Amino acid sequence: MSDQVKSADTILVYGAGAIGGTIAAYWARAGVPVLMVDVMEVHVERCRTEGMLIEGKNGGFTQVVPAVTPSELDGTFSRVVLAVKSQNTQRALNDMLPHLAADGFIVSAQNGLNELVIAQHVGESRTVGCYVGFGADWQGPGHIVYGGRGEVVVGEIDGTVRTRTNDMHRLLSIFEPDAKITRNVWGFLWSKLALAAILLATALDNEGMDVSIGRPERFPIFDGLAREVMAVAHARGITPEPFRNFDPAAFLPGTPQSSSRSAVQLLSRRWDNSDKKHSGFWRDLAVRKRPTEVDALMGPVLRLAAEDHIECPLIQKLVELVHDVERGGLSQCAATLELLLERSRAR
Repeated sequence: MSDQVKSADTILVYGAGAIGGTIAAYWARAGVPVLMVDVMEVHVERCRTEGMLIEGKNGGFTQVVPAVTPSELDGTFSRVVLAVKSQNTQRALNDMLPHLAADGFIVSAQNGLNELVIAQHVGESRTVGCYVGFGADWQGPGHIVYGGRGEVVVGEIDGTVRTRTNDMHRLLSIFEPDAKITRNVWGFLWSKLALAAILLATALDNEGMDVSIGRPERFPIFDGLAREVMAVAHARGITPEPFRNFDPAAFLPGTPQSSSRSAVQLLSRRWDNSDKKHSGFWRDLAVRKRPTEVDALMGPVLRLAAEDHIECPLIQKLVELVHDVERGGLSQCAATLELLLERSRAR
């Protein structure tokens, strides 16, 4: 492609949705050589011609971003940011790996534990973890709503800090000035999984996250889900890391419900003060009518739980209900979410 950026310094952002598209647009605006890859041809064409529109309460901008489809991708790249949905990680790796330089590495800016999958393909030494906590929604071709700033944390999966770690931190700081380096990226990733379980549950209903999480009668759902995730993390020696308005340690084994209740209430207030009232999981079900990341996110938790002989009945029920909604067997409504409440009472 004539408009494809070709430079040894070019960052390849594979996946131009809410996360990848937002970061790439900010980098392009700052003059960082970047190339996006996305499977949606109309989205790619809009981004590289008319530009990507990033809008939100903190202002917005339109930025032309070099972009190609996977079939158009050419050359090799030393720095790759993988930002596809978790269920598409395997396919993206198959398409992208021929374009990863021999000395290259991959940064996972995704939900879940995709670093495990990436490391299986390229090795742990070429895999970098990243926790992304800002809110954004892909609205349509060339259009993303940036819901507001959130944590961005980068870290090596072996807990070291390398030259490339500092380099990625510098780049991510262009987008998020308060970006951080961590020696415990797994702590952030597991904490995000606990939050993801809660948000997947809210996607079963059409109420906003602030309202749904704030209902006292639903506390056993969110408390139970987060506790099951944290039980698995604890068994594997993971120390959870807190982030904005979420304290995962409140759900560790042995913590009183008074602590977790306060944590759930704080979480509700987070979205009460946000323009973003529904999760990306809810948008997948209600708007885009496509499968969610539930298997890619909760599947590894259940697999690891089985290895450690930990029961996770609420997570299993959550996966079942999300699948039923995806297939059209259940609707997104209070009655569907109440089925999780019933399961929590039977624990």
